[in-house]
Amino acid sequence: MTTVERRNVIKGAAATAAGLALAQGAAGQAQAQTPTGPQGTGRGTANPCSDDPLAPADENFPKVGGNYGNQNYSRLGAITLGNVKRLGGAWVNRVEGGDTGGNSQSSGVFVDGTLFVESSFGNVHAVDGRTGVTKWTYTQTRGTLTRRGVAVGQGLVFTHGGGNHVIALDQETGAVVWERQVSGYGNIGKVAITYHDGLLHCGTTDGSRGAAVALRADNGDHVWHFWGTPEPGEFGNDTWEGDTWQQGGATPWMHPAIDPGLGLVYWTFGNARGALGAQDGSDRDGQNLFANSIVALDLKTGAYRWHFQSVHHDIWDLDNVMAPVLLDTKIKGRTRKLVVYGSKTGTYFMLDRRDGTAPLGIDEVRVPQEIRQKTWPTQPMPRQGGWMTHEVVWQPLGTAVPGARNRAVPGYRFGPLFTPHWDDPVLTMPGQGGGADWSAQSYSHKTGLVYTGYGYALVSHARSGEGNVGRRLPGSYLTGGIVAVDPSTNEVAWRKLMPYSLAHGNGILNTASGVMFIGQPDGHLLALDARDGKELWRFQTGAAISSSPLTYEIDGVQYVAVFAGGTGLPYGNSAPRGDFLWAFRLGGTVPEAETPEPPEVRRPVTGTPVEGGGVHNTVILARTYNAATGTVGTTESTAENAMAPNYLRVPVGTTVTFTNPADNAHTHGATQFFEGLFDLRLAPGESATHTFTAKGAYYFNDTYHPRPTGMIEVY
Repeated sequence: MTTVERRNVIKGAAATAAGLALAQGAAGQAQAQTPTGPQGTGRGTANPCSDDPLAPADENFPKVGGNYGNQNYSRLGAITLGNVKRLGGAWVNRVEGGDTGGNSQSSGVFVDGTLFVESSFGNVHAVDGRTGVTKWTYTQTRGTLTRRGVAVGQGLVFTHGGGNHVIALDQETGAVVWERQVSGYGNIGKVAITYHDGLLHCGTTDGSRGAAVALRADNGDHVWHFWGTPEPGEFGNDTWEGDTWQQGGATPWMHPAIDPGLGLVYWTFGNARGALGAQDGSDRDGQNLFANSIVALDLKTGAYRWHFQSVHHDIWDLDNVMAPVLLDTKIKGRTRKLVVYGSKTGTYFMLDRRDGTAPLGIDEVRVPQEIRQKTWPTQPMPRQGGWMTHEVVWQPLGTAVPGARNRAVPGYRFGPLFTPHWDDPVLTMPGQGGGADWSAQSYSHKTGLVYTGYGYALVSHARSGEGNVGRRLPGSYLTGGIVAVDPSTNEVAWRKLMPYSLAHGNGILNTASGVMFIGQPDGHLLALDARDGKELWRFQTGAAISSSPLTYEIDGVQYVAVFAGGTGLPYGNSAPRGDFLWAFRLGGTVPEAETPEPPEVRRPVTGTPVEGGGVHNTVILARTYNAATGTVGTTESTAENAMAPNYLRVPVGTTVTFTNPADNAHTHGATQFFEGLFDLRLAPGESATHTFTAKGAYYFNDTYHPRPTGMIEVY
């Protein structure tokens, strides 16, 4: 493998950046004004979060991430490795009265005796941390909206509303203090708001381009903004071909980190897109800044200070969107101020948060090229490599099932990370939805390790036919793990394989006693030994957990809390939903919730179940099927659902016929995976049969083109 020293690749851009840093505000990318008005009407703590970004959370857990360094770490330690088995439910609050629908990605915060959490409806609930009794509820008036957590400051609680609204509520009563529509910067609403020193730091998502936006906390006035795709005349615009920056994406999906001492706020910007979609880079030549980048901005003005791009000219939806983690550690005997960056690619970039340099080394590694995609010749890689596999492997059909977690589905071309694609689909890993994606990482002051949950996602990429950002393959297994990395060396300390993907909001909480907590999509909250990942305790909460646990203290008693609401990522409707806000304490007596149906780990087909008797126990190859009318498509197809039907149900002992219609132009077939029960090749007009002798779910795909996939459920 050929490497190029990174400093030789980026030194020109870095020099240009340094020269432009002070002028950036004048160029229009960052526009600032100083808040001078009143500081709110609430009666709570002006700023419940310490200005020291490394100060652990204490009796409060005042923001999503715990502190401005997003360490998800608490100095509380009454719940220990020795007594955690005595942890039990202190109380549970069904905040929406028993709701079992919707999607929740919100993590809670705790300030001055009260937990604050947003529900799947977008309502904000203030709940007494000792008793679990609801103090007040703000009922959303602007429709449901995915949210990831409130901010608290100046006696106010800040949340989102539909139509790009930011809403300030009185911390004590929930009354609306002000509402402000923030237009012109993309869609504001999903990213958890961060409060600091009179400003609200907000991100915009789900639009043609995104921005980091700072608002006044007392009235919502715009103070400054920074676009993820620069406009003409701004640093970085020349990394986009023509006007493709206008639809370039680069949206900040997660909340930032803040270092008040350095006067910097750190935002991570998402993948590059364009008029042709995220998987087609043929119209946007260049590195495409600031997509796939971490950018350090002046905290007060939003002026550019430095950036690091983790994927150049992204065509794989491999944005390393995460809430950056700040920490100090010794490297070669010298204390370094680090920002930990990297998620979806399964790597960590350890950067000096003062200037973006890499004390442990990063090389620009030459990667395979596809000239039609205008791919960039190199990609950055830490010298220590990644913390999960970057390879897809082939295992013969009929061997162990499910086999390796990075096992290829038959029929596809596959390659390592950064293998390019064009019209034919290519499998890579980690892919869209894999790695740590948008999990909340944690740094333990006790162990000195950084922790994250992650997922294995086998993803197919092609210019078209695979969706905007790639396709997670039906029949593949969505599992995951937890990894602990030493930031002083960027090497793995330990890794624990888990039965579920932990890449979608499954945050980790670390405590001073060495106990760490993480929630799973099956509803279990786990306590692990932070030294080695050994499981110490588990508790069924009743719904999938896609949030970060938190801990707090009231009158000397330590509590752990988590919101179990559930989301469709990555398990769709099979993930159990709910509205369970739980708190736990030693000796708690509230019993576990009823165990819900666990998520379907194997990615399902999307078709409606069809009973075999209604279609003569026959599957028509390379044709779509309308289950509502019972009609087979009239034209040959390579769509994902081009098996007619693609979801067939039959009893044990049934013989199923596979037919390639005579008017299809090509030979088609069916390869059953991973058991390898049949591998058919049928010319137009030919048929073949297979008799199913055991219950199970049997997936198969087309031998002509692997995209069409079917499943036969044998009962």
